[in-house]
Amino acid sequence: MGDLITSPVNGVLSFVPKFEYDRVRKLELDESTRVSLLATLSRINALYMISKAGSGHIGSSFSCLEVATWLKVAEMGSDDIFFSSKGHDAPGHYALLSGLGELDFPLIHTLRRYKGLPGHPDVSIPVCPTNTGSLGMGISKAKGMLFGKKQLGKDGRVFVMTGDGELQEGQIWESLVSAANHKLDNLYVVVDHNKLQSDAFVSKTSDLGDLDAKFASFGWAVARCDGNNPAAIAAAFSELKAVSGKPKILIADTVKGCGVSFMEHTSMDSDVEMYTFHSGAPQLEVYLKGLQELLATANALLTGAGAPVLTLETSETNEAKPAPATPPQKLVEAYSKALIECAEQKPELVALDADLVLDTGLIPFREKFPERFLECGIAEMDMVSQAGGMALQGLLPVVHSFACFLSTRPNEQIYNNATEHTRIIYAGSLAGILPGGPGHSHQAVRDIASLSGIPGLELIQPCCNEEVAQTVKYAVNDAEKSTYIRLASLPSEIPWTLPADYKLVKGQGTVLREGTDVVIFAYGPVLLAQAWEAADLLAAEGVQAKIINLPWLNQVDAAWLVDQVHGFETVVFIDDHYRQGGQGEFMMSQLQQAGHVQATMLHLAVDGVPVCGTHEQVLNAHGLSAEKILQSIKETLKK
Repeated sequence: MGDLITSPVNGVLSFVPKFEYDRVRKLELDESTRVSLLATLSRINALYMISKAGSGHIGSSFSCLEVATWLKVAEMGSDDIFFSSKGHDAPGHYALLSGLGELDFPLIHTLRRYKGLPGHPDVSIPVCPTNTGSLGMGISKAKGMLFGKKQLGKDGRVFVMTGDGELQEGQIWESLVSAANHKLDNLYVVVDHNKLQSDAFVSKTSDLGDLDAKFASFGWAVARCDGNNPAAIAAAFSELKAVSGKPKILIADTVKGCGVSFMEHTSMDSDVEMYTFHSGAPQLEVYLKGLQELLATANALLTGAGAPVLTLETSETNEAKPAPATPPQKLVEAYSKALIECAEQKPELVALDADLVLDTGLIPFREKFPERFLECGIAEMDMVSQAGGMALQGLLPVVHSFACFLSTRPNEQIYNNATEHTRIIYAGSLAGILPGGPGHSHQAVRDIASLSGIPGLELIQPCCNEEVAQTVKYAVNDAEKSTYIRLASLPSEIPWTLPADYKLVKGQGTVLREGTDVVIFAYGPVLLAQAWEAADLLAAEGVQAKIINLPWLNQVDAAWLVDQVHGFETVVFIDDHYRQGGQGEFMMSQLQQAGHVQATMLHLAVDGVPVCGTHEQVLNAHGLSAEKILQSIKETLKK
């Protein structure tokens, strides 16, 4: 791609080329040194991949690379399977496997890009035996793989990597029992015990206690070691292999961000609230500083073996986009402010979080009302049922997580709460198809369908900061039953302005743009913005589109709806969600029930598994970009 260099260059990203991995594998080295060297090379490439992609998880990728490298280079046979259940370490595994020749090497330049490497493991990539999803599934998946191997007469072991924060999920502990009962001694679980989860230290979030004793009490063979020391890893696996009749767990004590001194969690103050390098891409100067350290480590190992220093290859950085003329609105921040304002008036309001306090905007609430905040850790079902108990005692719980997790894993618990006729507010952020970089496990495009059938639960998605504030106030002060607030997390450019006298009215929306030829219904900032741009393009061709923001996702005032579509021959519904069970499907059924069937109806929505990629790539792939909306409307108008 670029020049070959031996030292970092300012303003340039660099990676370890494939021939350097090949050289290291051929050197006369003891196995521990070789593993340390290959892990360091993979850290350099994982750092490059995350920096080029603009997002990813450095800390989790770095912490487990010695274990992953040992497994692939020194432990596993051709019949063995290895995968990660925690998922955030995907860049590290991609870097390693591409270097070892198991993954097409040029793919390292495509992390979080369309038809490239997804942000979390996915079976579309040949080296990924299974997808990750909501945490806690890995051990169960591994047991299923072993059952399948046995049924088909196949040999081999299964190795699964979990995170220590992941151990808070109840499915982990469910999965341990039958593995011991069935004496699955070809099942190996590695706990990447790096002591931190998304928000803070595991010990501060939901302390795991004596892990060795807990696992042993479930009938598992347990070993523990320094998970960043290849010799210690080798000894631990030797110890576990000597045990028969029991499934095996290696608790690997690792350092999050291992390999770069200022990225390591052990370099931080023990009272730090947030680990800086959990997610996101570093600034270029931070990238170069980290690369310098990793390169020094690799060169020390090479020169110690009498080998030449490492050669890197350069790559262009991604072009920075110009700043928008108007600062984007941040709906999660607006939500945070509105929640605090309501809490000041409602002493019974309490907030619950599932290890996403930063992403859900709860830090200001926690600081102002520490006695009214409860951190539940990565345990969504437990969190929602706790909220149910609180509501039965007269509190008003507000429950927070990403929409993809909050609407699915505790769905039965949300239904149970609804049957008790209490009032609870559920706030699901990171809603919709964007961002697409993390992949489909984090793209919440089925939450409307999964929650709409819950009795009395009102689903609302605000389109801008002002509507966020009104939505929160409605949910807290006016809603008779429970509410689900669907929040887009991306900073959003808002080309419209709500009317000065705008008031959120149940079941009704508001006209953002007048038009005479076609009427478009949408919600939320992402697809309303695309609809607005499409309307501009239509206007240039003489077609005037009326745009209506309808924040109510599972209910509508039928009389208002019929009035809004009266006189239009073409009605368009745009869903930031799957076609099945989305707002558009619901709205079309309402129009049909009202006898309004003379109009041509166009429903644009997500079909198939959401793709991974940049915002533009994802919207285009699913026909939801302004250009694709324009094309669909023009084709419909021609008919």
